[in-house]
Amino acid sequence: MRVVVAGGHGKVARHLTRALAARGDVPVALIRSLDQVEDVTGDGAEAVVLDLERCNVADVTGAVTGADAVVFAAGAGPGSGAQRKDTVDRAAAALLADAAQEAGVRRYVLVSSMGVDQRPPEGTDDVFAAYLEAKAASEQDLRGRDLDWTILRPGRLTDDEPTDHVTLERAVGRGDVPRGDVAAVLAALLRAPASAGLTLELVTGVVPVEAAVVAATERAD
Repeated sequence: MRVVVAGGHGKVARHLTRALAARGDVPVALIRSLDQVEDVTGDGAEAVVLDLERCNVADVTGAVTGADAVVFAAGAGPGSGAQRKDTVDRAAAALLADAAQEAGVRRYVLVSSMGVDQRPPEGTDDVFAAYLEAKAASEQDLRGRDLDWTILRPGRLTDDEPTDHVTLERAVGRGDVPRGDVAAVLAALLRAPASAGLTLELVTGVVPVEAAVVAATERAD
């Protein structure tokens, strides 16, 4: 598979790139800066420098043309304000979807977040609340499109060593999950066409990743 990964220099994305390259797929990393090229090519990706906050749909369409799937793993990141939560976590996700449709790329996997379908608790930081709102809007936008989409909502991300064992359900309790395990689930979902149309939540668990993806898609039948 040729898989275009938006936010290609992010931690989850780089884990995903390495996993895809290791199994013989062709990852394409959309990155913001020339300074990031060496990192992503070292991971096994083709690098495309494209700032999703400053380009247009034609630019992105050119980057995704010929792909079998796209993954939105971008985020405004720590230290960014509420405005960038919207321009990256919502608007850039929609831009990638526009480009996928223009290019005829049907498979779209969105990395979202747990908690987007609930009101933030009283006292939630304004920026984090804006992040959840942006992710919720990106999910709503994607569900309205004629694409083979899957939405993955991880729990709190950690840099712990991946365990290759997860809980993957339509709804799970709050919990943590290593970024490497998120990437492993993304890689498995890309090869699971039956996961199209599903919104799945993910935390660390006891089920091997491949088996968890199979079980989640079987329960949807």
